[in-house]
Amino acid sequence: MNYTKTYEEMLSDDRKKLFIDIRESEEFEKNSPTEAVNIPREEFRERIDELPKDEPIYLICYSGKYSDELCEELSPKGYEIYSIKSGIYSYYKYTIEHQLSDEEEQEKRCREIERSIIKKYRRDLWSQFTKAINTYELIKDGDKIAVCISGGKDSMLMAKLFQELLKHGKKNFDVVYLVMNPGYNDINYTTILNNAKLMQIPITVFDSDIFDIVADESGSPCYLCARMRRGALYSKAKELGCNKIALGHHYDDVIETILMGMLYGGQFQTMMPKLHSTNFEGMELIRPLYLIREESIKKWREYNNLTFINCACRLTESCASCGGTEKGSKRAEIKELIAELRERSPFIEANIFKSVENVHLNAIVAYKTADGEKHHFLDRY
Repeated sequence: MNYTKTYEEMLSDDRKKLFIDIRESEEFEKNSPTEAVNIPREEFRERIDELPKDEPIYLICYSGKYSDELCEELSPKGYEIYSIKSGIYSYYKYTIEHQLSDEEEQEKRCREIERSIIKKYRRDLWSQFTKAINTYELIKDGDKIAVCISGGKDSMLMAKLFQELLKHGKKNFDVVYLVMNPGYNDINYTTILNNAKLMQIPITVFDSDIFDIVADESGSPCYLCARMRRGALYSKAKELGCNKIALGHHYDDVIETILMGMLYGGQFQTMMPKLHSTNFEGMELIRPLYLIREESIKKWREYNNLTFINCACRLTESCASCGGTEKGSKRAEIKELIAELRERSPFIEANIFKSVENVHLNAIVAYKTADGEKHHFLDRY
């Protein structure tokens, strides 16, 4: 039996009804439909006695996975219960499309978003963005940059930062706002398009079948998927006449990568602010959010009441129902470790970041040069 209903169908049900958000309380408090009450999934079965049998019940979660399961369990017990199709993202989609239907409201929202970057979050976002560009010489005269948008908070902010740079900075370069659709489901794809329209980002979209290709891979397909997506972006960017692609990796990604390499990879290296492509001659990758903290991006997102997709991988949508695919990953472990260390010292994160700038080769047992040749301290001892 099909227990799913769309968010619009729930709204059109004019009967007295109970609408329950079963996400974690922290997520519920950030952004949830005003008509919903919160019963976290972990508590739900203990509170079944609170559910009425004389009125319809609608459940909403992250992706629809857990609300579907609860409907299948409770419907045979006499409850008229439905799961909101596509979960909380259907609510986000409805909200954005409602805003887009009012051109005046849409224009106002976009101006507020832009103003918050230049004014309220100038120190944490705008200044760090321009500092990274200048410090690492990320943009040169005549560059044509493909700003790659995945649909998440980081890449969408990066696109707006580039727009503001073109407005308020020296216009010595050109930009293409590039979106690849590797096989997103409809709700994620529509969310990306709607956010781009709301934020007035003129995106160029191209399709690929990467999700279909990696679906046949055994084990974890993430590494292959990442490499294929990177290659597809380089290829399309070059086709469009670009000489650089910009990715939305931020400061926290950098320090997490340093620790991950040490603890899980047995190597000491970092995520570089820019690098030359080895497979696409003349192409470079740049990371303009290199000095921006993830917490600052989250604050900007929440201040503007914006909603972006998390991981949109079709193969890991079940993880999204838990609140995101990072939960349980090595990166999540490192993120928690850094948070614990921060409690002991506020300088921990800055010191991790600076560690790759203060390398003393005379105090290194061995190192490799760019050509892969290994040098040992005994060679010159």
